[in-house]
Amino acid sequence: MGLDFAIDELYATGWSSLDSQGCSFHTDGRPYPSCARVKEEFTAAGCELTIRRIQLFDCHRAEWVDRSGSATGAVVGHSDVEAAVYALSQLRRSLATAAC
Repeated sequence: MGLDFAIDELYATGWSSLDSQGCSFHTDGRPYPSCARVKEEFTAAGCELTIRRIQLFDCHRAEWVDRSGSATGAVVGHSDVEAAVYALSQLRRSLATAAC
């Protein structure tokens, strides 16, 4: 997938970088949220995000649950940041159509 794709997907959801607090900057200059900021966004949406490294596949898995603890979604990425940013894009897409 790549961080470029994850950032593109996040921006496609209408995410705005007006508040760049807690953001990092891609080599092309675009800000994107850090893992900590992504977790804050999930908390604000009533979900809990966990990111863990899957050593066997050399990747990171981001998964989130709703308030009741039910699994709501999961994505994988090459790095924790890539997985977090892509997870936020998927959360934002799901919130646009239904509550988390």
